[in-house]
Amino acid sequence: MARNHGPQIKDDETYQALRDDGASKEKAARIANAQANKDMHPGKKGGKAPAYEDWTKDDLYGRAQELDIEGRSDMTKDELIEALRNH
Repeated sequence: MARNHGPQIKDDETYQALRDDGASKEKAARIANAQANKDMHPGKKGGKAPAYEDWTKDDLYGRAQELDIEGRSDMTKDELIEALRNH
C-alpha cells in the first residue's frame, strides 16, 4: 500500500511510483493529480507547440527562466532541452 503523501497528492500510488523512477516531487505531484482527475487526460498529447528542437536557444532559455531551472545560463541548447523535458 502506498504511503499517504497528504491531501495535496490525489493519487499516492502513482506519485510514489514516479518518485521511485526519479521524477521530481513537483513533476510526480502534477502527473499523479492529473491522473486522479477524471476530466484530465495526462496520457494524451497536449497542444500544438513545436518540438523543443525547433525552438531557438533564446526561447528555450526564456522557458527555463520561467520554470526557474538552475544553471540555465551555462547550458547549451541540447542541455536546455533536456532540462525542460525533465522538469
